[in-house]
Amino acid sequence: MTTYFNYPSPALQEELSKIANAIVAPGKGILAADESTATIGKRFADIGIDNTDENRRLYRQLLFTSDKVVAENISGVILFHETLYQKADDGTPFVELLKQRGIIPGIKVDKGVVPLFGSEDEGTTQGLDDLAQRCAQYKKDGCHFAKWRCVLKIKRNTPSYQAILENANVLARYASICQANRIVPIVEPEVLPDGDHDLDRAQKVTETVLAAVYKALNDHHVFLEGTLLKPNMVTAGQSCTTKYTPNDIAAATVTALNRTVPAAVAGITFLSGGQSEEEASVNLDAINKYKGKKPWPLTFSYGRALQASVLRAWGGKPENVNAAQNELIKRAKANGLAAKGQYQAGSVLGQAADQGLFIKDHNY
Repeated sequence: MTTYFNYPSPALQEELSKIANAIVAPGKGILAADESTATIGKRFADIGIDNTDENRRLYRQLLFTSDKVVAENISGVILFHETLYQKADDGTPFVELLKQRGIIPGIKVDKGVVPLFGSEDEGTTQGLDDLAQRCAQYKKDGCHFAKWRCVLKIKRNTPSYQAILENANVLARYASICQANRIVPIVEPEVLPDGDHDLDRAQKVTETVLAAVYKALNDHHVFLEGTLLKPNMVTAGQSCTTKYTPNDIAAATVTALNRTVPAAVAGITFLSGGQSEEEASVNLDAINKYKGKKPWPLTFSYGRALQASVLRAWGGKPENVNAAQNELIKRAKANGLAAKGQYQAGSVLGQAADQGLFIKDHNY
């Protein structure tokens, strides 16, 4: 019978729900520090430092040794595999530093986007083959949630049905494997901001993609209360000539989510998608101020939009560590307020607050 299947055990449901709900507690969100070695090299190049093992360790140490007040707004950190096993100068594992601050460690588990044969420059995400074994080990090593990113591109003929269906099923299989290993999956179907499409087109594509994702999650019997969604905000393409207000973006985003995301989902943690630090805070605030139905917490899972000012303040110099950590605390506070609809635009200015962070065809 096609409708016969088993729900997760009550103990597993409770564990997954507890983790997911802690991540989206009021005023809290995620620091995405899961940049690959190549990607963080690009960030380092911008501030003139070499992409070495030691520099990567020193930078992540800077983030994770920030004053414990940062945990008032950061509930979880997504780590890259290398970072998970690194230690601070005093020998303390990074995972332990996060636990000491009451921050939940998470891990990026996808192995990157690869071309989807026969498509118009579309892709899918690889890494399912050994995912169960990796998740089992990551759980033992202290990670309680994971992230897997798929990307969809808006062009004249895309995203195609092929790409939408393939990526939805990959995300569902990933989520199922994570839950089997007691890890909360963050489901990330990112509709890229590249292009000149308007807000209406972005909303329609986002709705279509999310509808397919939740159909696939249902087909794979994923326990929604133990999942988080990491979507793009609905914004016009970077090259669109029409300028939209934060309220326009909020209306399109909340409407798209209401039409496609079940209320059972534990929470929604937006990616910043190339927005500046200030834009990401202002738009998140507008989304939370919007008067439509919002049955889930709406918060942040930001990488560049939490770190641009940190990197600029640090510059690779030991004497700048405190200043850089203060930038992280300030931006985390701004986004914590935005997650509650209490942020005042322009009230928190960092060294890169208005710097454009868009990267064409962005890879992690």
